[in-house]
Amino acid sequence: QVQLVESGGDLVQPGASLRLSCTASGSKFGILSMGWYRQAPGKQRELVAVASSVGATSYADSVKGRFTISRDIVRNTVSLQMNSLKPEDTAVYHCKATGSMGSVYWGPGTQVTVSS
Repeated sequence: QVQLVESGGDLVQPGASLRLSCTASGSKFGILSMGWYRQAPGKQRELVAVASSVGATSYADSVKGRFTISRDIVRNTVSLQMNSLKPEDTAVYHCKATGSMGSVYWGPGTQVTVSS
């Protein structure tokens, strides 16, 4: 059973930066992809960014140019550098990992609040 633990969420002002981190443990068969999703109050969970095991990355249009995902395959970690934060980035950010056997794992989430 893979366990994911996120960290780095905070309350910041518009224009600030934050870095989220997620560490996966307990993987026996390898992890194919790791990524970040977010869910704002009253909205569905949405993809923010994802990184594959071969380095390919994908971003939501709303964060392109502001957020950068990075992954350490050896340490089974994924980070999300978020710059130029906007109030609409406010959400609970969840880490997601997809195992090589097709299983999907979610972290409990970390709160990011962007407000003046």
